[in-house]
Amino acid sequence: MSKDVLIVDDEAAIRDVVGAVLEDEGYRPRGAANSYEALREIERKPPGLVLLDIWLEGSALDGVQILERIKSVDADMPVIMFSGHGTIETAVAAIKKGAYDFIEKPFKSDRLLHAIQRAIEASQLRREVRELRNLAFDEAELIGNAPAMIRVRQAIERVAPTGSRIMISGPPGSGKEVAARLIHAKSRRAAAPFVILNAAVLAPERVDIELFGAEPAWLGPDQPRLIGLLERADGGTLLIDQVSDMPLESQGKILRVLQEQRFSRLGSDARIEVDVRVIAASNRDLKAEMTAGRFREDLFYRLNVVPLVMPPLAERRIDIPELARHFMLGAARHSGLPPRPIAEDAMAVMQTTDWAGDVRQLRNAVEWMLIMAPGEPGSPISMEGLPPELTNAATSGMDPNANGELVSMPLREAREHFERAYLQAQLQRFGGNISRTANFVGMERSALHRKLKTLGLHGDD
Repeated sequence: MSKDVLIVDDEAAIRDVVGAVLEDEGYRPRGAANSYEALREIERKPPGLVLLDIWLEGSALDGVQILERIKSVDADMPVIMFSGHGTIETAVAAIKKGAYDFIEKPFKSDRLLHAIQRAIEASQLRREVRELRNLAFDEAELIGNAPAMIRVRQAIERVAPTGSRIMISGPPGSGKEVAARLIHAKSRRAAAPFVILNAAVLAPERVDIELFGAEPAWLGPDQPRLIGLLERADGGTLLIDQVSDMPLESQGKILRVLQEQRFSRLGSDARIEVDVRVIAASNRDLKAEMTAGRFREDLFYRLNVVPLVMPPLAERRIDIPELARHFMLGAARHSGLPPRPIAEDAMAVMQTTDWAGDVRQLRNAVEWMLIMAPGEPGSPISMEGLPPELTNAATSGMDPNANGELVSMPLREAREHFERAYLQAQLQRFGGNISRTANFVGMERSALHRKLKTLGLHGDD
């Protein structure tokens, strides 16, 4: 959050007093007496917020005209207007032109500081939401043609338009949020908000506030009303991520919302009706959580109308080349670097890696490779350009010094041990496809079948 505040007022005494108050709170104030100085300061260094007087003595432009100039250059820059001669009409006009708030002189320090904090936070939130929407647009697709992913996409195509509640399960990083965004994008609610509550990152006492909102009577004196995520998602979709981390009391409240489609903000008895589609996601076994008494059984069956299971990357290794190319193009676009192809030796290691962090870890690895791998921009990335954790895991199993079992075997037995490990890795790499494995290792399909049978391995016919 930027602490740089530009104070635009024709009275030096007001600039000094307000500046002193802001300095005491850790802000970095600077001043301007007229439109020329204000616009020059903004051009020199855009502030985090502008405090702008409406009536400026001896200024070519008044405060409203300066506001219009500011918003034409940077629509997200927060501006708070103030005046000792303001009217309701003036305040409404300023708000309509993009001002965050209007404060009458003389104002209380607490009121001013609270308005500044809220304005800067709102501006930052707008920027983050826009960036996330751009990022979501780039990533709201499920890449891959492994049978498990084809089934997931087919399920999404069928369930997205229906409005049914969906429970998405799968390991961390497997793409549960991407699937939820895709469901929303393909639903009849696509033009309405898509809102996320991540129960795992909130303190238990904050879950209800974020979900239902709160009135000033609940939050404390001089605090504005807080609109909750349910209200923001009205007409659209609410994703409750890591739903297993919701406190039991909150679970009971969300169950009532699912039943009644209405709720009350904290500190109020007024009932608010909403039309929200709820999608839940979890990487835990919710049936085990129910047995342990940490998750309500009635809520589970309310949410689990259509279960959707995201397969781990280890079960769809044949998708890794396509995923890696997709992430490489995305990382290149965001970093401004030219994309780099991944050589066959590096891709072979990537397809046999366990990927404990799933697709998220693969994406991070590809971004690391684009930035850190040796070689000229745009040149292929070989095995030497893989992240250290991948190459260390790949080579440790082949190092005789790290494998006492291997060096203690006779040659014939060691060769059989190696062949089993090698062919098992290749089968994993190609998703059990015998034809593709045979083509890569240079064997006839029938010969590979016999070899696998001898070694006690099995592929998918």
